[in-house]
Parts: sequence; structure tokens; C-alpha cells
Amino acid sequence: MLAQLTISNFAIVRELEIDFHSGMTAITGETGCR
Repeated sequence: MLAQLTISNFAIVRELEIDFHSGMTAITGETGCR
């Protein structure tokens, strides 16, 4: 199980840190790709 996700300098994301908690988590969004 993931507890934390850190993303740096990927596609349109400069810096992102997500802490996951118990239960279901869904991540979705635009990437800027065509």
C-alpha cells in the first residue's frame, strides 16, 4: 500500500506531495498532452 507519493518536474507538475490515508483514493486530471 502506498503511504505517500512525491512528484517533481514531471509533465506540467512542478512539485506535488500526496499523503494517502486508509480507504480508496483516485487521482485523475489533465496532463496537457495532445
